[in-house]
Amino acid sequence: MKRMIQGVMLAGTLVMGSTSLAQPATKAAAPKAGTAEYKGFVVPTETKALLERLHYVNQTEIKQAKLAQQNASSPEVKSFAEQMLTEHTAADEKILALAKAQNLKLADTPKPINDTEKKALAADKASMEKLQSLKGEAFDGCYMTEQLGAHDSTLGKLAAGKQAVGASPELTTLLDDLTQSVAKHRQHAYALLGKLSPQPAAAGGSGSTGTGTTGSDMGTGSGARK
Repeated sequence: MKRMIQGVMLAGTLVMGSTSLAQPATKAAAPKAGTAEYKGFVVPTETKALLERLHYVNQTEIKQAKLAQQNASSPEVKSFAEQMLTEHTAADEKILALAKAQNLKLADTPKPINDTEKKALAADKASMEKLQSLKGEAFDGCYMTEQLGAHDSTLGKLAAGKQAVGASPELTTLLDDLTQSVAKHRQHAYALLGKLSPQPAAAGGSGSTGTGTTGSDMGTGSGARK
């Protein structure tokens, strides 16, 4: 529920290019060399490393969506999962195409850039294991709570990524497109979660790697799950 409340503050602003990620009011430390930061979310500035995190986010979404199609009980949750499977697959194809055009081979799981991201990856694994143990209404609530947090987290990472791309028009366009679609996914997840009662605690993951906080997943800020 805490994640949901934090997520409300994110609602319409990201589509317009300015996001409120419900981060603490304290001033963030300057990002280390080779990274970019946005409101507590940190990503690598290197194109390959940034694309790996976006690829990882999409793959995580795809895996969870397939699980939701099997374990969810709500028709609306199943429909949402089908949308996530379709749209994150399409997004991942764009990421892989850009990587191929630049002769970059992406790892399925990014190498953590710090301890925070390492913990986020571990949390993602634990979250997936938790979801695999649930079925029916219990799965529905945990999955949708996780989705809300994951998409908040991804939006933060995308915003940080825009600070890193410099003069790369292809990557800038990709990040803009992903931000638009992820913001819509986030709104859909929030609306659907509000229909589920009771709303259980989150499955425990960050929804994607990163080095900030997860009002969700993008649970830490230095990676990305779309």
